[in-house]
Amino acid sequence: MKIFISGGTGFVGGHLVRELLQRGHQLRLLTHQRRQASDGIEQVEGDVSRPETFEEALNGCDAAINLVGIIREFPSKGVTFRKLHVQATDNLLLAARKGGVRRYLQMSALGTRPDAVAEYHRTKWQAEELVRASGLEWTIFRPSLIFGPKDAFINMLADQLRLAPVMPVIGSGSYRLQPIHADDVACCFALALEKPETVGQSYELCGNDRMGYEELLDTIAAAIGRSKPFKPHAPLGLMKMIIPVMQSLPQFPITSDQLQMLLEESICDGAWQRTFGFQPRGFKEGIGEYLRKT
Repeated sequence: MKIFISGGTGFVGGHLVRELLQRGHQLRLLTHQRRQASDGIEQVEGDVSRPETFEEALNGCDAAINLVGIIREFPSKGVTFRKLHVQATDNLLLAARKGGVRRYLQMSALGTRPDAVAEYHRTKWQAEELVRASGLEWTIFRPSLIFGPKDAFINMLADQLRLAPVMPVIGSGSYRLQPIHADDVACCFALALEKPETVGQSYELCGNDRMGYEELLDTIAAAIGRSKPFKPHAPLGLMKMIIPVMQSLPQFPITSDQLQMLLEESICDGAWQRTFGFQPRGFKEGIGEYLRKT
C-alpha cells in the first residue's frame, strides 16, 4: 500500500513508520521540514492545519493515518486542542475524500467520550465523530498511556528519580494506569490495514499490567536501579486550586486537564487482543530495555 501519514515524525509515528516499512508499504509523510529519510519514505512539507499545503499529496494513496495530537495547549502559539484535534482531522478527512482515499485510521485516546470533563478528551471525541461521519472505511484506536524509548512521561519521571529519590504524588496515588508499548500500538495500526473486520470499529488499547500510580513510580525506580522513592502526598483540593493558576507557565509540569485524566484512570479490558492476536509487551520488561541505557 501507499500510505499517507500525518504525525508520522512524532514519538508513536517513528514506531509506526518502522512497522509499516517492514511490512513492505510505501509511505508519504507530512512534515514541517524535510529530513533524511529511509528508502520507501516520501516527505511532503506542509501543515495539517493548512490543507492547501498537503491535500494533493493524498492523490494516489491507498490509506491515510492521522496520529496528530497534543497533550497540552499553548494558545499564545496557536497550539490548541480544537485546532490540532478537530480542525486537523477535518482537514485530513476532506483531503482523503478529494484524493480518492478510502481507508482511514485515526489515533484517539482512552477515556474519550462526549461528556468528558477534560477538553482533551472532548476534542478527541469531536474528531472521532467527524471520522465516523466521513463515509470512509475508518478504524479508531484509543490507547492508554504509551511508553517507549522516546516517550515523554515515563522518561520525565525517570529523570526526576535519578536526581532525587523523592516523587510527590497528588491525592491518594491509587489511580490506575495500564500502559502499552508504542511498538504494540504501531502493530495494531499496521494489522488493521490487513484486517477487513476492523473497518468501522473502535479499539481501546492497553497493556496487561494494571497498576496504581505509586506502583508505576516504584517500577520505574527499579528499572533505573533505584530504591522505592519517598512519595509525599499533596492534598488534591489544594492542587486543584494551584494548578489552574500555574499551568500557563510552560515549565509547570501538569495542567488541570492532565490531572483530571490521571484521576479518571486509564485502563481497559484488553479485548483488542482477540482481534489483533498478540500479547502486549510487559511494562517492567519494556521500560527496562531503554531506561537502563540512559
